[in-house]
Amino acid sequence: MSSTASVPITSDLSTELPTRRLRLPHRAGFWVTAVAFLVMMAFNTVPTPLYALYQQRDGFPTAVVTVVFAAYSIGVMLALYLAGHLSDRVGRRPVILSAVVIEVLAAVLFLVWSAPVGLVLARFVAGLGIGMLTATATAHLADLRRIARPDAGIGFAATIAGVANMGGLALGPLIGGVFAEWLPMPLVAPYLAFLAAFVAIGFAYAFVPETVDSSREHAPYRPQRVRVPRESRGAYWAAGIGGFVAFAITGLFGSVAPTFLAQILQQSDRFVAGLVAFSVFGAAALAQVVFSRWSTRGQLVLGVTAMVAGLLALGAADLSGSAVLFVGGGVVAGAGVGLVFRGALATAGALAGDGNRSEITAGIFLLSFAGMTAVPLLIGGALLVLPLVPVLLGAVAVMLALIVWAGPLMIRATSTPAESSSRKSA
Repeated sequence: MSSTASVPITSDLSTELPTRRLRLPHRAGFWVTAVAFLVMMAFNTVPTPLYALYQQRDGFPTAVVTVVFAAYSIGVMLALYLAGHLSDRVGRRPVILSAVVIEVLAAVLFLVWSAPVGLVLARFVAGLGIGMLTATATAHLADLRRIARPDAGIGFAATIAGVANMGGLALGPLIGGVFAEWLPMPLVAPYLAFLAAFVAIGFAYAFVPETVDSSREHAPYRPQRVRVPRESRGAYWAAGIGGFVAFAITGLFGSVAPTFLAQILQQSDRFVAGLVAFSVFGAAALAQVVFSRWSTRGQLVLGVTAMVAGLLALGAADLSGSAVLFVGGGVVAGAGVGLVFRGALATAGALAGDGNRSEITAGIFLLSFAGMTAVPLLIGGALLVLPLVPVLLGAVAVMLALIVWAGPLMIRATSTPAESSSRKSA
């Protein structure tokens, strides 16, 4: 999951690259890239309501679900570390097309090897593709928008990137829930559908124009490193901490929320499980659209407040077994996640210079996915010795402490460049 959001960045190009034959206009290429981003993100949350079906079939404990989920995040982090910045060197198109191929491989693995070990491998491979995709697609959208509309601001590309990212994460559980509850072969059909979708979007994306001059000289390859001016490092690390906490919340809902619904709330409907996850991620996407014209600082203040309120409601739901508090708290926290992560990327994006825009973005995604990885793994380990209610309450308490600490730090560290960038609209 990615989760992923938008970054208000501009292209490093000062002039448009020559366009070869059989290339889409940059405006059309922008929308093809957004759809590809959306579909690939959706694929990676489709299994959320299906985990309970795998558990019923194979009889493995909830701790295994958290390992399967964490395998995805580890794959994302590894790809971000090794290749998240490569599109600044080799171009956006080769990296995104490679991500499509990797997601195709993940879909095939889900189809041919659905035992627990196969699920872990499939999720890891899917994470590798998303790690290559997120920062690159976000940067490509900004590039394409700047070339198609050089007189426009950066806000529109930032918003669309956020909607594609979080919107895709929201649609995946809903699609998985529909397959799980009403359609035949729920552990096969969703992956066949996405396999066909990947072939289609890969073909369409092959005609999107490149926006990076890959012929210019670069330093020798090395894994991900983030070059931020010394005076800006405090702001950058504050943004990374905010992303860490935001994605920790998405990790909670992506891994064990269906189990909580089934065991504590006695709600075994798979569509409902998908609908709850859809509501959380959908709130994150919608909040970015509704508040896109707010300043970065204003979005961060509102986002941190929403995350705190949502986590408190989740803790109360854990203690009382209230479905209303659980869903409502998740939606409120999800809205906060969208705003805080958008603010984090806005702050970091304003610190980027020529030639390291994808690198800067990949660094924030790397820190964020560390949060998505750590929480499910810790929950899985705790569930081996403790019941679900105290484990979830402990996870909520830890995330609440982190956001109460990191939120004010992010707000104070919001830089003037990021502030001004967030005010620009398309």
